[in-house]
Amino acid sequence: MTVIKKHHLLRKDLIKHFYYNKSLSLTELSKLTHKSLPLVTNTVSNLIDEGYVLEHGLAPSTGGRRGLAFLLNGQKQRYIVAVAVDQMVTQVVIYDLLNNIKMEPEKKELVLSDTPSLIDTFTEFLKDYISRSGISIHQILGMGIGMPGFVNAEQGVNHTFFKTKGGENLAKHLSEQLGLPVFIDNDSSLIALAELKFGAGKNLKDVLVVNVGWGTGLGMIVNGSLFRGHSGYAGEFSHIPLSQSNKICSCGKRGCLEVDTSLLVLLERAKSEMDSGASSSMEQVYKKTGTLSGDHFLNAARSGDPLAVSILSDAAFLIGKGMSTLIHIMNPKLIVLSGRGAIAGKILMAPIQQAINEFCIPWLAEQTEIQVSTLASDSELLGAATLVMENCNFN
Repeated sequence: MTVIKKHHLLRKDLIKHFYYNKSLSLTELSKLTHKSLPLVTNTVSNLIDEGYVLEHGLAPSTGGRRGLAFLLNGQKQRYIVAVAVDQMVTQVVIYDLLNNIKMEPEKKELVLSDTPSLIDTFTEFLKDYISRSGISIHQILGMGIGMPGFVNAEQGVNHTFFKTKGGENLAKHLSEQLGLPVFIDNDSSLIALAELKFGAGKNLKDVLVVNVGWGTGLGMIVNGSLFRGHSGYAGEFSHIPLSQSNKICSCGKRGCLEVDTSLLVLLERAKSEMDSGASSSMEQVYKKTGTLSGDHFLNAARSGDPLAVSILSDAAFLIGKGMSTLIHIMNPKLIVLSGRGAIAGKILMAPIQQAINEFCIPWLAEQTEIQVSTLASDSELLGAATLVMENCNFN
């Protein structure tokens, strides 16, 4: 490896450590990168000259003389476009290097289907958003996109949604259309990445992150890194055959966890029960519009609506049953409940814990902590931004 390439890799590594840890001293950077202090000092000095890094006062005392602390320059005018796609809604935001919002997030109702126009509609929405931001394409480091489905991040392909003609590289296609680097990954994997870098899993080695949403996904952190499995599709938690119903799942099989726990199924059950006369705070909106949104249902549950709480609790119990299997297989330090469904918070915890008490070996269950994410609905966007930081070139 050439000296120039080594310097470039260290430069990139230092920027990423600043991004994940905010303020760091030269000594801390030397330990994190396993590089000599003089080499780190010289590279940080170059980053200061380039405008990427700023001095940030004195580092916390460790018993000796306090050194200087440094952090990324939020005014560098380098930005990240983060996109979170689910089965019903696509959300986009532009962050600066400190993850401050530069352009307010926008949502677009975009139902994922096999229609040929889906990619074009998706692309035009993103083009328009970036154009209205007033930010030059040359100032954008890249775009990270989290999306449901069987996504091979390395190949840039989604085998479930956003299928391109001839199965070409989706990330490459979007990059050509948008004029900037594009990186894609599975939504649950990115949510796990966000929890590892910014959330409950920070500094932990073995963490499972359950993505509660339109499906029930799973991201796995093993030995401090995202685990993808042999061909990149590990974590299909929602297709564990735990349902006692005979419903056909979106994958074509019967009995998948998803058919009783996805947010879409919970909404249909809530509407069916209200049609049958069940009382709920959701009635007024449902009768007026004939529909019910995921946010409305989750907020009703948070507010203690008996119908919403009952339906969500049934789903959470099944998720807990699935988590018992994960505990037996993986023996994780922590399981985080994340994704949009995590805004229901503590309502999920009681039925999940009940299921774990019933189905998990006690002495094994005691070694796993379960938490509700503090990132919740922002987790996929943060994960998408992290995807850019992991893969882009800092020019």
